[in-house]
Amino acid sequence: MDAEAAAIAREMKDRHEIYDCVMRYCRGIDRLDRDMLLSAYHPDAIDDHGSTFVGPVADFADVVLKMHETHQEFTQHHITNHRCELDGDVAHTESYYLFRCLNRAPPWYNISSGRYLDRFERREGRWAIAERVCVVEVRDEIWGPEGNAGNSAYVPATRDRGDPSYRRPLTIDRARFTA
Repeated sequence: MDAEAAAIAREMKDRHEIYDCVMRYCRGIDRLDRDMLLSAYHPDAIDDHGSTFVGPVADFADVVLKMHETHQEFTQHHITNHRCELDGDVAHTESYYLFRCLNRAPPWYNISSGRYLDRFERREGRWAIAERVCVVEVRDEIWGPEGNAGNSAYVPATRDRGDPSYRRPLTIDRARFTA
């Protein structure tokens, strides 16, 4: 294989491994599988999920899985658009998500959508999330009765180059930690 073909194969492999990692996150959270959820992250990763949790990923897993187990009978995390910028052993991704749930008590259904902004790192040959920011952009009238006003606990999205998806490197403000 010539150098160009090898470089293309490496890039395709990296992109596939990164996308698979995003998919493991969704499966892990929807199946309440802590090990699978954590397999998407490096052990020292940080997750900023706004009003749900901001802090170390192991603590995030405990909080979010208990929340979903307590309040929802089923959850579905869908990834739609996915963009990946590779730069050696670092990658920045933007994955649009749709979240839908069946609650254990009324209101029976909720939906929200937004984006997962991730900084991936390849460490010892393994791609995983180092830092994640969850940006909520649309919520149903139950979670967001005043429109976007209820999203203030999340990193704000903008429709210009000030949006957090443009930050390089993507980092989480440690002052936002809730844990």
